[in-house]
Amino acid sequence: HIDGASVMFADLSGFTEAAARVSAETLVSYLDEVFTAFDGLCERHGVDKIKTMGDGYMAAGGLSGGSVQGAVATGRLALDMIAFMKARRPLGEATLRLRIGIHAGPVIAGVIGDMRVSYDIWGSTVNLAQRMEAHGEKDRVQVSASFVALAGEAFAYEPRGALTLKGAGAMETWFITAARAA
Repeated sequence: HIDGASVMFADLSGFTEAAARVSAETLVSYLDEVFTAFDGLCERHGVDKIKTMGDGYMAAGGLSGGSVQGAVATGRLALDMIAFMKARRPLGEATLRLRIGIHAGPVIAGVIGDMRVSYDIWGSTVNLAQRMEAHGEKDRVQVSASFVALAGEAFAYEPRGALTLKGAGAMETWFITAARAA
């Protein structure tokens, strides 16, 4: 049980349409290049990659303790991922952008099963982070009040207002507009 994880979901906006127009080899090569770069950014920021799901990427900060540091690291990772994609070559004719959502709260982490095991995290925090991404906007990092409370002044924020999210009702949300100096 981890009380203060910051869970991030990122999704490539426009991926499905672009994928239909390129070969499978081109598609897999593109995803490998992008996700390998994201893995490096996770390493640099000290955030744990959890998994990829198609064109989606999931990571979490604060899993080893340090909820505040984990939130700040996850927010900085998200901004670097967006910057990377803005400079990235197109997939075929399509320029892809990221939509990112982050929510902070308790999770359960571990490995279950005994075949093809992988470390994963579970709980309503994970579900709400995914919904933050799904209701976000491309080239933006949408965050919840619990994330803002943890990360505090490490970022500049733009209020987005309340969103009604399945399983949570109305939640106040913000966009991270910039990282402030450490």
